[in-house]
Amino acid sequence: MKRATVAASMLLGLMTVAARAESYLFAYFREPGDTGIYFALSHDGYHYALLNDGSPWFLPPAGQKIRDPYLTQGPDGKYRLVWTWDWRGKSIGFAESDDLQHWTGTREIPIMADFPETNNTWAPEIYWDTMAGKWLVLWSSAMKGEPNNHHIWSSMTADLKSFSKPSVWFDPGYVTIDQTIFHNVSRKDLAAWYLVFKDQNQDPLRYQIRVARGPSVQGPWSNISGPITPTWSEGPSALQVGDRYVVFYDYYRPPARFKAVETTDWVHWSDATDKIDLPHGCKHGSFLKISDEVAGRLEQRHGAAKTASR
Repeated sequence: MKRATVAASMLLGLMTVAARAESYLFAYFREPGDTGIYFALSHDGYHYALLNDGSPWFLPPAGQKIRDPYLTQGPDGKYRLVWTWDWRGKSIGFAESDDLQHWTGTREIPIMADFPETNNTWAPEIYWDTMAGKWLVLWSSAMKGEPNNHHIWSSMTADLKSFSKPSVWFDPGYVTIDQTIFHNVSRKDLAAWYLVFKDQNQDPLRYQIRVARGPSVQGPWSNISGPITPTWSEGPSALQVGDRYVVFYDYYRPPARFKAVETTDWVHWSDATDKIDLPHGCKHGSFLKISDEVAGRLEQRHGAAKTASR
């Protein structure tokens, strides 16, 4: 009887591990943005525990900040991280890693250098465009003459060193920032790319998250939704957890905290804030699925952060 019980328990454990072949990594920053990148880990997609005893994983270059980090894994298996270099300026930050622990290639990328009137370059993200064989780089910028008139811009690059001249990439007719893209491949009826972004319109005041749908990472984008979050929402990140699609976002009015909404069809959304648990003080970041093997190695890390090497 004991053998049968033990065998059943072992089988259940193996089934549980197999059912969650992936873990979820949350990369984020804390205000005022000068303390580095932080990681938190989840095994269910909703509850996240601090890694590295709550210490950052690497520090910003001297005198600089790291805000709005976006973490992704390329087709070559290497991890890339981009971030807002500063509150004002024409640059984004970049670093890369083979293991999420040792970071190299840290550099400032003056991606808006061709536009001297650029006021800011916020919340960059990068996506591998399979059809083009290049990286699509996205961010939001406004010009000094119109500091509140943000648009989402893009540039293409094959090597993350040489970049095409930027141009406005998405303009629905009102001010937009904080774009993120989710590619749904798990259900044929929902097979599409989804652009999640902040409606930054000020008159009338909206500051809400919306969703558009397209056939590729480059769009074209249509079927723009109504708001899926309340006013004072920004910094969305989309993640699939089981049969649900979760959009986490930064609610930045008191009591400020991360919140979430979820859907099964990208049309009907419900509040999921009571289901999530994220580290206190976390700000605009990104979520990445990683293997349990990689997660296990990250959980073993206990050490002081270093500035990523150039």
